[in-house]
Amino acid sequence: MELINTSEFLQQISQYHPLSDETINALLEICTEEVYRKNDHLLEAGNMARYYYFIKSGLVGYYTIDEGGDSIYKIFFEENSFVASTAAIIKNEPSEFSIIALEDCAVIQYPVKAYRELLETHHDLALFHIHYLEKNWVVKKEPLEVSLKYETAKQRYLFLLENRSLYNRLKQNQIASYLGITPTQLSRIRKELS
Repeated sequence: MELINTSEFLQQISQYHPLSDETINALLEICTEEVYRKNDHLLEAGNMARYYYFIKSGLVGYYTIDEGGDSIYKIFFEENSFVASTAAIIKNEPSEFSIIALEDCAVIQYPVKAYRELLETHHDLALFHIHYLEKNWVVKKEPLEVSLKYETAKQRYLFLLENRSLYNRLKQNQIASYLGITPTQLSRIRKELS
């Protein structure tokens, strides 16, 4: 499928590390544009992660299922985000998480195997990948882990509320799941704050 518009994709990459024209061409050769409808899975838990994704439009959630059969959301990704089951890719094991379209989504997707081969031969792409992982899986993730351990659900709710564009796109049960509380507890927090 011909790519319609890759400018946002390449712009996001260059925020981490600039790519040569040769690398850009090699990368775009392995990319396809796909559409996922609301509630479609980009990846289901138990399957191997076969693609990396860049969200052009829409919203996706990264979740697991608890013992009671409820979805527990770990993180949400909006437009201009790179998404993958990174741990599953690194370990070459089936994903423990599912990635689901919470809205209709247009994505650029590229196969894990072909992309990882490009990382071997294109130094600038490897530097992008390293800088991206450092910023998003180390620097950004640490405060999130600390907040889950030490902050109350109310504090985490207020933090989520700061990202109004994301907050307004989520259902109350998704917010409660993300905060690790029940919808009833979320209602109490919202009542307390209003």
